[in-house]
Amino acid sequence: MKIVCPQEDLLNRLQVVARGVSQRSTVQILSGILIRAEAGGPVELAATDMELSVRASLQAEVAEPGSTVLTGRLLLEIVRALPTQPVTLEQAGGSGAVKLTCGPSEYTLHSQGAEDFPHLPEASGPAFAVDRAAFVATINHVARAASKDESRPVLTGVLVEFGDGTVTMAATDSYRLSVKEAALPGSGGDAQAIVPARALTELSRIATAAAADTIDVSIGENQIVFGVDGVSLSARRIDGQFPNYRQLVPQTFDHEIPASREELLDVVRRTSSVLMTHRALPLRLAFQQGQLTVSAQTQDVGEAHESMPVDFQGEPMEIGFNAEFLRDGIESVEGDTVKLKLTSPLRPGLVQGEDGSFSYLIMPIRLST
Repeated sequence: MKIVCPQEDLLNRLQVVARGVSQRSTVQILSGILIRAEAGGPVELAATDMELSVRASLQAEVAEPGSTVLTGRLLLEIVRALPTQPVTLEQAGGSGAVKLTCGPSEYTLHSQGAEDFPHLPEASGPAFAVDRAAFVATINHVARAASKDESRPVLTGVLVEFGDGTVTMAATDSYRLSVKEAALPGSGGDAQAIVPARALTELSRIATAAAADTIDVSIGENQIVFGVDGVSLSARRIDGQFPNYRQLVPQTFDHEIPASREELLDVVRRTSSVLMTHRALPLRLAFQQGQLTVSAQTQDVGEAHESMPVDFQGEPMEIGFNAEFLRDGIESVEGDTVKLKLTSPLRPGLVQGEDGSFSYLIMPIRLST
């Protein structure tokens, strides 16, 4: 194998593909990036941890076809440090070493056999193209609410439901529930899948930097495959029954309090700073006529209180929330106004935007007197 390509192009593609390199597996081949060069075609770079796979095409001059596997993180760090000159990767037939040269720099890297690299899934289900910007924005609204607890796999995923020109995504870790519905040009028919939140987060990062206007989606029996700008990301679908999020959101609340999104977010950020080392302690929201007071207190750090005007009517009420969860919900709202919907200190609260397309249900923390 022998290929030549610009350093900038190789670095760009390695940064994308390296997102699929396994960080924890004891299987050595999963720490590598596959480089496959065929005569007359683009070079393919690929990585997988067996749950998430990323492939990208690289425009390069293929002087001699072939394939090999190099340690992913090492290769990325080397290429990142190279001068902006053409890079040559060359492996003599039967050799276990790959020579990398770029200007005055020369490296000899140990490789692994491409025949040992896992077979990566191909798009097998019906494919359709959706609007890139709308799909990425929806991911960014909900993905952070997914659980990181691997003992409940279904909650580590995001339920993605495609309708006729719409997409709805929902995620929950059982303490909060995030739901976003959006118009999605290109989406047609009904389809759904529980997709690992990590896969959607990586897709968001890749697609945000893409020049293409659309993302290709193919939902197979066991895999979902996304394609954008010469990059293919595939993930194993999560089996199981996702909670019925439509039944979890109360239909009525006793209080609906509009507030300035930016002002409330700033107050929550500042006040919760005293809870940095005590994340289990609540952020207190005390409502009284025309005013909200946000406060936090810890024994070894101190306390903070800050008030802001809000349109609250009725008997005073105080409710506690996890500060990080509340901040995530407010950050995910679009527009200038955020609506807080509440019933009592022991019932869940709802954070919404002005148009109601985004809903963020958050469980309260019982306050001590």
